[in-house]
Parts: sequence; C-alpha cells; structure tokens
Amino acid sequence: MRRPIRHAAVLGAGTMGAQIAAHLANAGVTVTLCDVTLEAAAGARARLPRLKPAPLFRPDLADRIRPAALDDPDATRGADWIIEAVIEDLEIKRALLARLDQPSDGRPPSAFVSSNTSGIPLESLAEGRSDAFRRRWLGTHFFNPPRYLPLVELIATPDTDPAVADDLGAFLDRGLGKGVVRAKDRPGFIANRIGLFAAARTLELVASGAFTIEEADALSGPLIGRPKSATFRTADLAGLDILARVAADLAARLGAGGPPFVLPDVVGRMIAAGRLGDKTGGGFYRRASAEPGAPILTIDLATLDYRDRQAPSIAALEAVRAIPALEDRLRALFTARDRAGDFVRRTLGATIVYAATIAAEVADSPDDVDRAMRWGFGWELGPFEIWDAVGLETVLTACAVATPPPLIADRLARGDARVRPGPLPPASPDLVTFRPAGTRLVQANSGATLVDLGDGVLGLDIHSKMNAIGGDLLQMIHAGLARAEAGFEAFVIGSDADLFSAGANLALLLIEAQDGNWEDVDDMVRGFQAATQAIRRAAVPVVVAPRGLCLGGGCEIVLQATRVQAAAELYIGLVETGVGLVPAGGGSTEILMRANARDAADRAAAVQDAFEHAALARVSTSAPDAARLGYLRDADGLSMNRERVLADARSLARHLAAAGERRAPEGPVAVGGPDLFARLSLGVHLAERAGRASAHDALVSRKLAWILTGGDIPRATTVTAAYLRDLEREAFLSLCGEAKTRARIAHTLKTGKPLRN
Repeated sequence: MRRPIRHAAVLGAGTMGAQIAAHLANAGVTVTLCDVTLEAAAGARARLPRLKPAPLFRPDLADRIRPAALDDPDATRGADWIIEAVIEDLEIKRALLARLDQPSDGRPPSAFVSSNTSGIPLESLAEGRSDAFRRRWLGTHFFNPPRYLPLVELIATPDTDPAVADDLGAFLDRGLGKGVVRAKDRPGFIANRIGLFAAARTLELVASGAFTIEEADALSGPLIGRPKSATFRTADLAGLDILARVAADLAARLGAGGPPFVLPDVVGRMIAAGRLGDKTGGGFYRRASAEPGAPILTIDLATLDYRDRQAPSIAALEAVRAIPALEDRLRALFTARDRAGDFVRRTLGATIVYAATIAAEVADSPDDVDRAMRWGFGWELGPFEIWDAVGLETVLTACAVATPPPLIADRLARGDARVRPGPLPPASPDLVTFRPAGTRLVQANSGATLVDLGDGVLGLDIHSKMNAIGGDLLQMIHAGLARAEAGFEAFVIGSDADLFSAGANLALLLIEAQDGNWEDVDDMVRGFQAATQAIRRAAVPVVVAPRGLCLGGGCEIVLQATRVQAAAELYIGLVETGVGLVPAGGGSTEILMRANARDAADRAAAVQDAFEHAALARVSTSAPDAARLGYLRDADGLSMNRERVLADARSLARHLAAAGERRAPEGPVAVGGPDLFARLSLGVHLAERAGRASAHDALVSRKLAWILTGGDIPRATTVTAAYLRDLEREAFLSLCGEAKTRARIAHTLKTGKPLRN
C-alpha cells in the first residue's frame, strides 16, 4: 500500500460531507472541510459534536477538522485525498472538478480524487478532465451515517489506474473500517439501485390501499431480516426529498429501465406539504408532542394529517414471527397464500428477481451484491442469500416468473440448487473467523468453542445467548488456558457475534439469590474471579478482542488481558450498579490499580473518576472513549474494521509471544482509607439529596466506595489485590441479599432496561 493518508480535503460541508470529515478525524486524519463560505464550513464543524447519533468517537476529535471556503487556494494543498461531496448536480460537480484540474490548484499530483455521488456515473462527471486527473479519479459512495454504516461502494472508471483503486480501497478497509464493494459505473451503483427498487414496490402497495403503513413496516422489518426501521421509518430518517431525488435521477438515467423508480404521487404531495421526515419533524411518522414518551402518530395518506397508530391487521403475522430461523420464516412467507405472503412476494420477491436481473450490470459477482445490501441497508441476508434460503425454483414459482433472470437460468441449466455452493464467503481472504473447519475445532460446549487459529494461536469463541458469562464459558476459559500453555504460544478470546458479552448470567444468579442459596452464589463469584485471575496470570499472552457491547463481566474479562485488540465501535463499561450490584470478578480491584497508575500526582482524583464511571454505569461511546474511561490502555490495539478484529488480535498475540510479554505480577495496591471513603460518600450523599440517586443507588455506591478505599482500615495504606477481591465478593453477596437488588435484576431480565428503585 502507498503512504498512509494523513490529510484529506472534503469539498462540501452538508450532512454527508461533514460526517465523512468526522469519520476521517476518527481515523486520525487531519481534514480540511470546505463549503461555499468559511462561515458555513465552520458552522458544520461546530455542529458535529452535538449530532445524534454521534459522528465522532469523542467530541474533541472535531479539533482535527479545519474549516475553509471552497475558493480558498490552500484548501486542497498537501491533501492525500480530496473528496467531492457537494450537491447532487452534474454541472455543479463538473465545475468544481474542472477547477481542481487546473495547474494553479493546490492539489498534489499524487492525491486521490473521488466523488461521494450517490449514483451519477463517474465517467460523465470527469468529462473533459485531463488524463492525469482521470487516472486518479474514482467514486467513493459512503452511506449515511458514515461512521456506523459499513458500506462504501468503490467505483473505478476505465481510465482509473488500478493501483489507485487498490490503494484507496485498502485505506477504506483498514484505515476507515469500511466494507468495500467494487461497483460498476452504472446509475445508482449497487445498493441504491436495489434498495430504491424495494422501497418503490412497498410505497406502491401502500399508496394503492392494499396495506397500511404499519402493516408494511411490520412485514418489511426484522420479520424478513431487515432493520427495525423497516421501510417508512427508514424513509423518514433519510428524508423524503432525498428519496424522491435519487429515484427521479435513476428513472431519468435508466431510460426504459426507469419506470420501476417512479414513486407514487403521494410522495410528491408529502414533499410539497413539507412532510419530509425527521428533518421537518414529521414524515410518515411523527411524535404527538415534544414531551418525552409522547405517542408516535402515523400520516393519513389521503389527508396528510396524522392519526393514531393502528395495529397491523394480518392474522398470520404472529405465527410467522414465532418461527426462529430467518431462512424458515422467508420460506413460509414466500409460499403463504395470505396477505402476508402476497406482500412479501410483491416486494421482497420482486426485489430479489430484479437483483438477479441486473447483477451482472452493476457488480462483478452475486457476493458483492449481497455484501452491498448487508452493509449499506442492514439486510441480514443479501438478495442471493435469500434466493438460496428459499430455493431457486420456489422463488420462481411463488413470484410467477415465466422467464428466469440469466444468472438464475444459468444455475438451473447446470443443475445447481443454489446461486453459490455455500455460505457467503469472507469479504477478504486475510480475514480470520472462529468458524471451525476440519481439524481447527479443538473443544466445545454450549458456552464457547476452542479453535486453532493457526500460527501457534489458540482462540476461544464465546457463543452463549447474548454471550452471557456462565459456568460453561468459565470452564472453557480454564480449558483453553491449559491447552494454550501446553501446546500453543498465545491465547485469543473473542466472538464471531456482533457483541462481545452482555455480562454475567443474571437469570441463574437471581434464582440462587431468591432461594437464599448463598453458598452457591459465593461459589459463582469465586469461580468468576478464578477465571479472570487465570487470564491475568497465564503463562502465555492472552489477547481479548471485544467489539460491540461489552458490559459488566465482559468488561472484567477485558480488563485482565495481557493486551486488548478492540473494535473502534466498542461500547464497554462496568454496569453492575444498574442491577444493584458491584463489579466482583476482579473489576473493582483492576480499576483501582489503573487509577493508581494513571495519576500519581492526584491519586484521590483518579480513584474518584474510576469510582464515578463504575457507580454511574458509564458505557463508552467508542474505543477511544473507552480509553478515556480507563477500560483500555495506551498499549492496547484498535481495529477500525470490526471484521478485522480477530485477525489483528491474532497478529498482536503472535507479536507478544515473540517478545515474551505477560501481565506484570500484582504488587501492593494503594488505598485511600477512611478519608477517601468520606470524600466519595459525600458525593453520593449530595447526589441522593439532589434527587439524582435513590436510597438504593446510594447503598450500592457506598459498597463500591468501600472496596475502592480499602474497607475497614484505619488509614491510607497498601493492601493486596487478593484482599480487595475478597471485599468485592463480600459486597456482592450482601447486595444479592437486598430485595431491591433482586427486583432490579428481575426487571432487567424482563424488560432489558434498568429499574431505578
């Protein structure tokens, strides 16, 4: 790969341009963000830290972004990458690119130049540009919001230097953490072409009166493997004006192929009435008022007024929802002779037939189409994965397709029952997964699997429900460490799931606590402490590779690792106080030791910070934010691409093994004693007096403060870590005896939300 991208210029500070600049800043790139005026660019930068969902890993990263005017001669000077992100207007974009192509412009000859156009062909944008410009010109179509949606469609033209596409694609993958799909230079590229087709079919059915908005969203969301926002909530998030503009552009550019993108008249009426979605306070849905918890209303498409939401009137809906496997639900829906089946065949069925019809036109392979829809629109299965799940012949029969699309006809002619011979392969051959193949499987139980990851590294894949920590997982941690120490050089703990761990198995804990089986509860805590300490004291380096949610006990496992290789999107925290408990798997002890090491000049302040983070159950908003909270260290690694976390963890583990690195033995731990306990308790008392904490919150927080200050000691001194872990266990057991703690646990298990009692 060429030299790293250190400086980028984003031309256009609208919603997408500003958020692309923010994600570049997340990746450590300095950015010049340009708009028509300096003031407009500065305003866009100033808004970034306030946006929800947050486009920045931490608010202070906005400091990496410099605002500038588009006509500033220094705007692109020294840039490694220039990204055009102005309004979707062919002539405006061409004029800007013409200026970039002038010898007087500050653009370095080695810079990448790309457009974030959502569908205007790249060749038409670059008409009239110099050969040198065209060699470094390509499309990089991000999806909104750029931080969170993985997809970037990378579009090269016949004139693009292949090395340029390879180099920029590698940076998008590793540097920005994106799922890169090579798309052909056709209108709409891949994801918008198929996604807009699907939305148009649903809009048609609802506009015709065949289905209500609520029914359509019930049938086009998680039931068929789509996001909860389904069709109409997604449209509100994107903006109906954007939806209509992209659809109109596709209809115009595709000519005879455009009619599928002509939206119903009601969309134009909504736009004329200012019902654009969230940006105008209401689209297909809106809240009845600004009050928290106000009911959500649905638009009446005849009057464009809002009405109460209506429950879907589809008798078979609940029966289909009860089918656990998505593949089985889809087969049932495609063959159902009822309204639900009719909807799915006319929307999803029509969409996957269309995807098969245009696949060769827009992409190099069906796999790229599937990845584009997974990463760009949040589909659980891509179009061709759905073909394979339902069955080629079943889809054709159910959707009454007389002439199969060429790709499907080819498979049938060869006698194939599937589009591809197996599951969707990894996007890159150098990715590592825990999926066992052949002799790689070492040992398994219901909580975890041990897998030989190669190169002398043993891996542990957590796969219990919500990756909760129970006896099966603890057993496999001990078994894995024993095997790693006997025949491997390093040990990696992670998961192929979208989260690392939601914490301890609270259901089992609640049963034992309600029955008063205190010896069993004590054994559970001792067992968890034994496992986390085995990780810390292992004779081989242990790398923990968390991504997504990593809460409570999951965080405590992370805290004991030799090193951590974290995904950038890491939401980690010690959240035990939310269920009326304290971290007791060594977590309270570890955050105290880290606080002592972090700020020797004012140790009390550092301990107070650690106490507040745990007492308030703060969860990081990203891996960089986790470092601010003390849950990651400077030496820990960060992977921008969540799909690369395991591969990076294996590399880190091999490096640590070669260097002979292990966790340092625990030494004496400084504790603040009664004076610091009084200081922390005063803060708890004031929070309770001000109504920010309940009496039970205060009890739990004081238990945590008791641990962090050393318990029943006469003065500030040093103690052993083992002594502190005993305090953890005692506090945990005493809180399990509290009725309000048990009520919190039961409420969280039932609702997934904390109870403030």
